[in-house]
Amino acid sequence: MKRPEYVTDLRLRHFISEAFKEDVGDGDHSTLGSVPEHLQEEAELLVKEDCVLAGVELAIEIFKFFDSKLQVEVLMQDGQQALKGDIAMKVKGSARSILTSERLVLNCMQRMSGIATLAHQMVKAVEGTGVRILDTRKTTPNFRMCEKWAVYIGGAYNHRYGLYDMVMLKDNHNDYAGGITQAVESVSKYLDHYYTHLKIEVETRNLDEVKEALATNLVDVIMLDNMSYDEMREAVKFINGRCKTEASGGITLETIRQVAETGVDYISSGAIIHSAANKDLSLKAVR
Repeated sequence: MKRPEYVTDLRLRHFISEAFKEDVGDGDHSTLGSVPEHLQEEAELLVKEDCVLAGVELAIEIFKFFDSKLQVEVLMQDGQQALKGDIAMKVKGSARSILTSERLVLNCMQRMSGIATLAHQMVKAVEGTGVRILDTRKTTPNFRMCEKWAVYIGGAYNHRYGLYDMVMLKDNHNDYAGGITQAVESVSKYLDHYYTHLKIEVETRNLDEVKEALATNLVDVIMLDNMSYDEMREAVKFINGRCKTEASGGITLETIRQVAETGVDYISSGAIIHSAANKDLSLKAVR
C-alpha cells in the first residue's frame, strides 16, 4: 500500500527517534542486565484479536532504525483483515534489539490497528451512498501522522493534515470576525495575497448560517455541524450542489448511516481516531 504523502522519511525518523528517547533514555537496563550481548533470537508478532492490521510498514521502520541488522519477514500487509491467531510478521537478530524495540512497535501497531478497524467499519456502514468518511484534527499530539495513516489504511480519507493546508472557519473564527460573511471575505482576501491554492470551509449551525455562507460565493465546503437529520437534508437541498457539504458533530458508527442518507458529500468524525479501541497484539519469543 502506497504511503500517504505526509508520511515522509524525515517525519518517520523524527518520530521514531523521539519515541526511543522517551522510552529507552540512558538504556534498557532490564534487557542489558539479563540478556547476553551476542545472543541471536527470533520473535513472532501474534494477532490476538480480529482487526484490520495497520502499522506493519511503520514496525519495519522502527526495527531497522534501532538495529539495521534485524531481519523482518512480513507475513501480513497493512490493510489486511487479520484474525485471532494469525502471525503478522517475524523478526530475527539481536535478542537485545528485539526486546528494546518491542514496546514501541506494539504501541504503534495496536493503536493504528484499532483506528484502521473502526475506519473500515465506518466506510462499510455507508457503502452505496457515495459519501466519503473523513477524519479530523482530534488526534494525539505528536502521534497525528500515525493516526491519520491508520485512517488511510482503513479505507477512509484524511481531512486537512493541520492548520496550514486548508482554511476552516469554525464558530469561534466567525464570532471573533463579526460573522460568517466578514470572516469569509477577510480570509478570501488573505488567501488571494498569500495562499491562493487553499480551499475554504465554513462551519454552520443552522439554515440561516448555511444561506449566509453560500451567499458569499467564496466557500468550497459548508460544514453542517450538530444538525438534525431533517436540518441536514434541508441544507443539502438548499445548497443543491453549489458547493460541497460535510456533516460533523458527534457522529459515531451507530449513527453514520443515517447521516449519510441525508445526501451530504462528506462525513467527518473525530471518533474515528479518538474513540477507536486498541487491538490486542503481542510479540512472542520463538523457543
